Amino acid sequence: MKAIVCPEYGPLSNLEFRELPDPEPGTDEVVVRAEAIGVNYPDGLLVQGLYQMKPETPFVPGMEAAGIVEAIGDNVSHVKPGDRVVVMLNNGAYAEKVLASSNRVFPLPETMPFADACALMCAWGTSHHALKQRANLQPGETLLVLGGAGSTGLAAISIGKAMGARVIAVASTSEKQKACIETGADLALPYEGLRDALKQEAPGGVDVAFDPVGGAAFDVAARAMARNGRLLVIGFASGEIPKLPVNLVLLKEYSLVGVFWGAFVAKEPEVYAANNRELFAWHAEGRIKPHIDENQPLSEAGTALKRILDRGGIGKTILVP
Repeated sequence: MKAIVCPEYGPLSNLEFRELPDPEPGTDEVVVRAEAIGVNYPDGLLVQGLYQMKPETPFVPGMEAAGIVEAIGDNVSHVKPGDRVVVMLNNGAYAEKVLASSNRVFPLPETMPFADACALMCAWGTSHHALKQRANLQPGETLLVLGGAGSTGLAAISIGKAMGARVIAVASTSEKQKACIETGADLALPYEGLRDALKQEAPGGVDVAFDPVGGAAFDVAARAMARNGRLLVIGFASGEIPKLPVNLVLLKEYSLVGVFWGAFVAKEPEVYAANNRELFAWHAEGRIKPHIDENQPLSEAGTALKRILDRGGIGKTILVP
């Protein structure tokens, strides 16, 4: 099979498109022939050695893939060859065939496209966990979404609306702001002049701020929080890890809440599975619909990752073997 291999940590140009042996399932494992592979911002950090986890090199990056079950281990009973599934991995998804532990393999309804299934894993899973478990977002609250046109941002907009919130999205261009509105945001603002705009549009402050950006945008959000608000730290797409004047937390009486989806999946697998069921149900009901930005050949994984790291995409990028 063909796969993308990270031979050693370094620039994206180090990635290699190689022939590897086909995987064979162990007792509790499943082999899936990939039809769609999700590309995520952390994938680009991982291959450069900039992420929290550092697998031993060489390795195949990628956390999610959807496709057809090709083979199963002796102890696997919830799926069979020929079934449509989506899988979650620590790494190994950027390949024509994917090996996954059976407890990370989820059957797909016939109505769900493979690309949508990939989107609902990491990006939508992160946003869902952030707003549901970490923020406890309530109907009628005001949700501020920074990085609104990214895959997690658009997911946060859609999930926030499904949970009954008023959503203010922030994005860097008019095209991205339009995508936020089309996804369901009540209002889309630029970063320029954001502090004054939020004073006008949310004079009492925002109840929940979803921040995958960091940098100067975090500073604005930190000053725009309402009393009893929750400021969610998702990531640092700007490349700058901000510093928080903690007197703001004291004076405004809000909470700073970290969101690390990987730890959540590992430590609370039953809650994670319940979250997946809810997202799948919302998709079936038409309440949510991932925005697929583009499809790229598997061989172009480096190009796709660069575009995401440069914050050029709108929504989800998919690799196609």
